[in-house]
Amino acid sequence: MQADSISPIATAARLARLSTARRIRVAALAVAAIALLAVAAWLQPAAAGVGTHTQLGIPACTWPTTLGMPCPSCGMTTAFAYAADGRLIDSFRTQPFGCVLAVATAALAIVAAFAAITASPIVEVMIRSLHSAGWWILGGALLLSWGYKILDYRGVFS
Repeated sequence: MQADSISPIATAARLARLSTARRIRVAALAVAAIALLAVAAWLQPAAAGVGTHTQLGIPACTWPTTLGMPCPSCGMTTAFAYAADGRLIDSFRTQPFGCVLAVATAALAIVAAFAAITASPIVEVMIRSLHSAGWWILGGALLLSWGYKILDYRGVFS
């Protein structure tokens, strides 16, 4: 059997258990993901679909006023806030990539907590399995989501 055909779970089973130092780092990753989602849950999603981040003291985005279009991350904080409240459809409508990132953050929190408790190397396997093609796919998804946000900003979906 070729190494490429082995599943990430089978690969994780073959790897050594996490050391105490790595378990602490993975636990910190889980805590960071949970904290991010907790802050998102605390925020009140902006009805306009953008601007939720201003509740954190971050200035408003200048792209819409200076360039006449939203920036690539416009709506991400709002999408996270909706997703953290369990409103995934509103999250996706607001910023599709932000919704995907919020769900991925929740999944990461669960997997990282599991790895920290059990010493499973699954988080490391997941990171290793995200080859360059995965980064290209994520970049393409971000661009498509930005295109959606631009069209939404221009009222195409209203």
